[in-house]
Amino acid sequence: MSSAQRHTLGGTSGAAQGEPDWSQISETLAMLALAIAQIDTSLQEGNQSVNQLTENFTAMANNTHKILELSQDSDGDNHSQISGIAGEINGEIQQAVIAFQFYDRLTQRLEHVGDSLERMGHLMNDAKQRYQIESWRSLQDHIKGNYTMEAERIMFEHIMAGHSVAEALEIYHHHFEQGEEESFGTDDEIELF
Repeated sequence: MSSAQRHTLGGTSGAAQGEPDWSQISETLAMLALAIAQIDTSLQEGNQSVNQLTENFTAMANNTHKILELSQDSDGDNHSQISGIAGEINGEIQQAVIAFQFYDRLTQRLEHVGDSLERMGHLMNDAKQRYQIESWRSLQDHIKGNYTMEAERIMFEHIMAGHSVAEALEIYHHHFEQGEEESFGTDDEIELF
């Protein structure tokens, strides 16, 4: 979907010949448009806060490095205390950066959800396409192609196969927790954005 088409979904459907002006499709489109608008405003507000926090944590990380450099010039007791405090601050900053990375993943997911809802709304709004199985499969392929985690793809497959949301979430959480153990238990250096 081009950026010009983003946020163009409205609450009215393109009624096909013989269809009434009011329908559950029009009501669904209105609710989809509302959901998209709520997702978008939440993302914008969240991004403003996170951008400020990122600037603050970047400044704190820089100051921590300065403290560590200054501690090299101090005598024994002061050096040890300053190094210990700076090390603790640095560790806390690293944990905050990991939390920011999770937030970044959350915002990407919500952006994909908003995009998918809008694409579905446009498909439902097109009287010629809404009953075409190929159009729906194309939409589903697009949605599945946006997933970056295997756990998300597995959840998608279960939902598309007719499993309940509860079953799909249980499978997702199981796979997500396995992936978390495999990838986040490292001692890799974390860089600020």
